[in-house]
Amino acid sequence: MKRRCAVYTRKSTEEGLDMAFNSLDAQREACEAYVQSQKAEGWILVPDRYDDGGFSGGNLERPALKCLLADIEAGRVDVVVVYKIDRLSRSLMDFARLVEVFDRTGVTFVSVTQSFNTTTSMGRLTLNVLLSFAQFEREVIGERIRDKIAASKRRGMWMGGYVPLGYDVVDRQLVINPAEAETIRMIFRRFVQLRSAVGLVRELRAAGIATKSGRAPDKVWLHKLLRNRLYLGEIVHRGTAHPGQHQAIVTTAQWDRVHAILKEDPRRRSAASRAQTPALLKGLVFSEGRAMSPTHTRKRGRLYRYYVSQAILKDGDSDAVGRVPAAQIEAAVVDQLRGLLRSPEIIVGTWREAHREGGKLSETEVRDALVQLGPLWNELFPAEQARIVRLLIERVDVGPDGLEIRLNVAGIDSIARDLAPRMERAA
Repeated sequence: MKRRCAVYTRKSTEEGLDMAFNSLDAQREACEAYVQSQKAEGWILVPDRYDDGGFSGGNLERPALKCLLADIEAGRVDVVVVYKIDRLSRSLMDFARLVEVFDRTGVTFVSVTQSFNTTTSMGRLTLNVLLSFAQFEREVIGERIRDKIAASKRRGMWMGGYVPLGYDVVDRQLVINPAEAETIRMIFRRFVQLRSAVGLVRELRAAGIATKSGRAPDKVWLHKLLRNRLYLGEIVHRGTAHPGQHQAIVTTAQWDRVHAILKEDPRRRSAASRAQTPALLKGLVFSEGRAMSPTHTRKRGRLYRYYVSQAILKDGDSDAVGRVPAAQIEAAVVDQLRGLLRSPEIIVGTWREAHREGGKLSETEVRDALVQLGPLWNELFPAEQARIVRLLIERVDVGPDGLEIRLNVAGIDSIARDLAPRMERAA
């Protein structure tokens, strides 16, 4: 009776795998020799190889092992051969799951260096003892590695991982990248000036600044950058900072200023930022159906305000009109609004709407109130101007061909009622 044998090999690290004869080859050679010795019993090798190089035995997330289990479930394997049982698994629970699969499918498990038979109670006991020691060995190795990492970090050594913007790795040490370091310092300075992560992200994207991996910056990336104590010249291990062996990019004073702002309530900081940047059309402007948000930047002490499409802010894409100067679009909307409020159609429509709602103003009073809004506009405070705009305008759509303003008739009636008494007093 033929017994189809599958050889499984594993190595925890990738070190040495590029050699002509590596650990996986040595394991396979020993297993194939064992299968050859059982040729009289009908044992034959299956043509497929099941080699996991660079995968831990602490879990079952291994591509070759998954392929082997799939072939076992499909009935293409009768015997699984390994060099040692810890090549298949170092976890007692995981191995119990594998043995359950072997028992259910009638597959025999063989370790060529550890002689036992899983079909007997003594063989299962031996297997469990060996696996317990394999799991113990894995845990001890893990503890040694963790202790070594902790000791190295206490000495200020960088132990690998993601390389942050501002540094390069030379001989396993962090070395300052001068150009990127200047970008980091600029980010810390601008955050103190803007006090807004969203506003700073917009500036960084507009300037073409990217992350270390080349991606466009976002708010999450910025907050991680501003909280990364590597830039202070420190190494953090489990919440404790230690003096690092690498050079700092920002000073303690710069760090403290940024983190004093980060400790503030985000809502209050956002409100203060908005208060510094008046936005007459906030919540009213749209481009290709998507809202445009107010933003600003400062260059050489001057404030420049814009409305930017959400397509740019959230997706990094650009609408047909992705960004417009705030002062230009606000002046255009106010000019069009003044013209519309003087048109007979708007005046008559407003009067009819007010009349249906029980309004007492005559058509002449409505016309006079709306016509006089233009001369009064420049005398109003910004808050009053914003209130009037929100009453009069329902929506402003910006397109390549110009503006389209949708008026709020009920709001026009409210403004007319407010202005009528003023006109009577002036008369």
